[in-house]
Amino acid sequence: MNDDGLGMPMGKRLGPDDVPPVTIGDTRFEIIHWGRERGLGQNGGYIAAYDVQSGSELWTLKVYHVEYDEKMESDVQDVFIESMEEDAGSGNLNITDEGGKKYVVNIAKQTITCL
Repeated sequence: MNDDGLGMPMGKRLGPDDVPPVTIGDTRFEIIHWGRERGLGQNGGYIAAYDVQSGSELWTLKVYHVEYDEKMESDVQDVFIESMEEDAGSGNLNITDEGGKKYVVNIAKQTITCL
């Protein structure tokens, strides 16, 4: 949590940085930062796959779970994806969250491995 210099915790945080999409074959993968706006259970931790030609969303995948403490403001607890890149040759995505945790997404099976 941030500090205002007076010892008081601040309840708001800046939004996450944009993460460039990754295209593998005919599919583009994008980060969904604001999942709650889409009716998903949390902000951060989701990716979406899109058909490159039509632009249609093919699927969404929750990469990790954010545990919220109801006694704290939720925005200071959000954990966003910080980077996403193709794992050359494997057809997988390497994802790192802003806390430094690393994940491998097998896009063919839509499964996640936490490293």
